[in-house]
Amino acid sequence: MTITDPAVAASADRLAAARLMLSSLGISVEDLTSTPAKTKDVPTFDTYIPIVEAAVSPGTLRVYGSYWNRIKERWGERRLDEPTATEIAGLVELTKQNRVQRRNGRGGNCAGEHMVAAFRCLYKFAVIDEYITAASNPAAKVAKPRRLPSNRRGLPATQVDELVGVASSTGNDPALDALIVRFHLETAARRAAALKLRLRDIDEQQCLLLLQEKGGVFRWQPASPTLVAHLLDHAKRRGCLEPESRVLRNLNGKPITTRRYDGLWERCRKQIPWADRQQVATHWLRYTTLTFVERRFGLAVAQAYAGHETKNDAVTTTTYVRAGINEVATALAALTGEPHPLAT
Repeated sequence: MTITDPAVAASADRLAAARLMLSSLGISVEDLTSTPAKTKDVPTFDTYIPIVEAAVSPGTLRVYGSYWNRIKERWGERRLDEPTATEIAGLVELTKQNRVQRRNGRGGNCAGEHMVAAFRCLYKFAVIDEYITAASNPAAKVAKPRRLPSNRRGLPATQVDELVGVASSTGNDPALDALIVRFHLETAARRAAALKLRLRDIDEQQCLLLLQEKGGVFRWQPASPTLVAHLLDHAKRRGCLEPESRVLRNLNGKPITTRRYDGLWERCRKQIPWADRQQVATHWLRYTTLTFVERRFGLAVAQAYAGHETKNDAVTTTTYVRAGINEVATALAALTGEPHPLAT
């Protein structure tokens, strides 16, 4: 008769249970006893940010570049895995407090939002490159400041006429500035689409313009025969002859840059008090056109006009076409029976 020691039997049962649990997890005893592989050396911000800058699009770099520079200035010698979510939140708050003071600023929310987004973009690549894990990503744990509603709105015809009047009668090249304003009023395109417009993008027969827009999207947009004719004449006069050549050009024949827009709106704001107070710029023209289209032809047409294609973009379109202050003033005038300067 064999007598089994209870202690030995209990130990064997525990070992069997441990082996079963390890097997269910896909871990072997050898995995526990072998020397772990050497982990990657986590780079510093000074080392890694230039790598990410080379990997993103020019538009992303333009938005986040200044924020990445601030990160390098403050934490350049630190490794990516060192800052905590709390430290990142502190740097975001510091960025809000030290923002560039602008007349249309609203408490630094935009600066804070961009700093969080810049961190998230940086750490997204760090996760892809396996320097950190998704679970240990500190930027993902920092909430973005709440985005405030835009102060932009569609402009009434009288105010559009004022802007066109200044654009077409001031500066060193009023013909170009007037063409730029008409381009945006007709197409509701963003500024980047005008800067990238090539000669080959103009379909004279069908009066269409191929716009290169946000997110690398290409779309054909109808344009009036008058605008198409002016664009082609402008291109011919300023030496735009090759299909790939940029259409909108300065008097010296060089393609325009964002500086052309800066000068145009600076002049408009200098001569029109309401435009200065509200800091009117190119994107206001997009709001104006899309509001006009939505009021007369409905949301579906406005969505297509804006180049918004998905269901989620329908919500984006409503941002551009919500009721503006002129319509509120019109309602007030009807309510009180008194005229209001902004009523239409």
